[in-house]
Amino acid sequence: MTEDQLYNKLKDEFEKIIINNNIQADLVLIKSRSLSPEEAIGITERKDFPILTGKEVMLQAEYQGFYGQAFTDAPSIFSGTLSQILELDLMNDNHSRGLFISTMNAVMRKLDLADHTIHCKNDGPELCGKQFVPYMKDHYNNPKIALIGYQPSILENLAAVFDLRVLDLNPDNVGQLRYCIKVEHGINDYDEVINWADIILCTGSTICNGTIVNFLNLNKDVLFFGTSIAGAATILELKRVCFESE
Repeated sequence: MTEDQLYNKLKDEFEKIIINNNIQADLVLIKSRSLSPEEAIGITERKDFPILTGKEVMLQAEYQGFYGQAFTDAPSIFSGTLSQILELDLMNDNHSRGLFISTMNAVMRKLDLADHTIHCKNDGPELCGKQFVPYMKDHYNNPKIALIGYQPSILENLAAVFDLRVLDLNPDNVGQLRYCIKVEHGINDYDEVINWADIILCTGSTICNGTIVNFLNLNKDVLFFGTSIAGAATILELKRVCFESE
């Protein structure tokens, strides 16, 4: 699946949801704003989460009292209707992608088509990371894991128990040791790491930058985590875990 096919599918399916629920002409305002780190993730013990280092921001959309989020490097502010959201250019504008994804998550949460759309805060990221260890043991026994995206709590907990390699695109991380694991390049080392792994554990924020297409239709299990992927996981029928989010 290409990026163009991906975003066309998401837009088409979201449009069907809007039409089927007869909300396409609603004069409902969708508000998206960039959350501060503390609003998004609270006060955490460790300080190397991407949102705390300024590499990502979180957009939050509100629809009729329900919230959806999207991690992105393209902060945006928007107020408008669902029809206007459907008109956004997802292929050529990163700002539009974040707005669309966060809005889709909020609307699908309201319609009970998606869940866990609000990022965990404070102790939540640490508790989440710890829960990945028994989950992996219960579902996959003793797999070799490729972690896609630098998520420190998940990385530290899994690396203490399993064979693990991590891919990332942030130049501040690539080539560095993080919790005794060398961070490898998300493009240059992709083939080697993916072929090595038994299972892929992939950040859902790949839905916002389009790199998710590199992890669809692989000949091994791919498990997505995070709030950004909430609505798309339903539409694309993807496996997803998000232990501490709301």
